[in-house]
Amino acid sequence: MAETCDILVSGGGVAGLTAAAAFGAAGFKVICVDPTPPVTTRDAAGSDLRTTAFLQPAQALLQRFGLWEQLADHAAPLQIMRIVDAGGAEPEPRVIKDFNAADISQLPFGWNLPNWLLRREILARIAAIPNVEFRAGTGTKSLFTRNHEARVTLSDGDQIRAKLVVACDGRSSPMRDAAGIPVKTTRYGQKALAFAVTHPVPHDNVSTEIHRSGGPFTLVPLPDYQGKPSSAVVWMERGPRAEELLAQAPQVFEAEMTRRSCGLFGDLTLASRRSIWPIISQSAARMDGQRLALMAEAAHVVPPIGAQGLNMSLGDLRVLLELAETRPEGLGDAQMLSAYHKARHNEIMLRVKGIDLLNRSSMIEARPLRDLRAFGLNALYSLAPVRKTLMQMGLGVK
Repeated sequence: MAETCDILVSGGGVAGLTAAAAFGAAGFKVICVDPTPPVTTRDAAGSDLRTTAFLQPAQALLQRFGLWEQLADHAAPLQIMRIVDAGGAEPEPRVIKDFNAADISQLPFGWNLPNWLLRREILARIAAIPNVEFRAGTGTKSLFTRNHEARVTLSDGDQIRAKLVVACDGRSSPMRDAAGIPVKTTRYGQKALAFAVTHPVPHDNVSTEIHRSGGPFTLVPLPDYQGKPSSAVVWMERGPRAEELLAQAPQVFEAEMTRRSCGLFGDLTLASRRSIWPIISQSAARMDGQRLALMAEAAHVVPPIGAQGLNMSLGDLRVLLELAETRPEGLGDAQMLSAYHKARHNEIMLRVKGIDLLNRSSMIEARPLRDLRAFGLNALYSLAPVRKTLMQMGLGVK
C-alpha cells in the first residue's frame, strides 16, 4: 500500500527543507526525501561551505513560519553592497561604489548564513512540526501522474501518493526528467571556490564584490570566528585556474587570495577547507507538469552573483504557498500549477539573462573592455534614480 500525503518534496537541500517547513507550518501533510543525508557541522566531510544571503522578502517568508527566530542570532547583516573594479594593469581598486540599503529601506539588504548551519536549523524546525516527515538517504526514482494525484516511487521501493510533487532536487532533477521537461544550459568554462577566511580589517557588514577577470571575487560578512573578523568567499575563475588554486598549499593560496582581494581586508587567512563547483546557467522550459511544480535549481540555476540563487527559489516558494493557501481544495491541480508557471517563468527568464550578462562582464580579459566596464559602473552609480532602481530589482521588489 502506498503512503499518502498532501505534498512530496523531492530534495533536502536548503530550498527543499525550507519548502517542507513552510508547507508544514501552513497545515499541509508533507514528506521530504533526499538521497544524501545532510551534513550539519562546519568542518565535517561533505559540509556545504557556501553561504546564503537571505534578502528582505526571503527573511519575511522565514519569519512567517517560525524559522527566522532560530536563524537571527547566527546571521550577519548585509547593509552595503560594495562593487570594486580592479581591472587595471595591477590588481588594485580603481573604482569603488557602495550601494547602501539605507537609500531604499530601514532594513539591511539581507542577512548571511552558512549553508551547513541552515540545514541544521531548518531540520530542527521540521522536527517540531508533526505533519512533516524528512527521510534522509532516500531519493525519488520514478513519477506517475494522473489528473487527481501523483505516484512517486522512492529509491527504497516505497511508493508515495501525493496531490502535489515539489521538485527541489537540483540541476539534474530526477522529477523534472521524469516529467519530460527540457532545460537550456549555458556553460561558462568557470568554476567557483568557496571557503571562509579571517582578516584583520573588519568587514563592517559590507559585502564586497571585486571584479578583475575570470569572474568576481566576493567577500560576504560572517559573524566573527575565533575572535577575528570573518567573511565567506566565493572566488570565480576559469576552470583550469580554479583547479590550480584548489591544489595550492594553504600558504601559497593565502598569498594569492590576498592579492586577488586587492588587500582591502589585510592579509586573508583560510578559516575552512576549500570546496569547488562548476558555474552554469540553466532554465527549465516550464515551471510545471501534471501534479508537479519545479522549484529552485530544478527550475533555474544562475552564477553566484548578487545573492540571487536561493532568493529566486524562495520567490518560487512564496508563490506556490500563496496559491496553495488560497485554494487548498485545488492543491496541485492544473489551475494552480498553470498560475504558478505564469507568475514565475517570465521573471526568472529575465533574471537568468541579466545575471548571465553580469557574469560575462566580470569574466572579460581584454583591458579596453575592462575599462569600459569601469566606465559603466561609474555611469550607473552616478544616476541616483537608476542606482535605487537597481537595488530594488536586486531585492526582487517590483
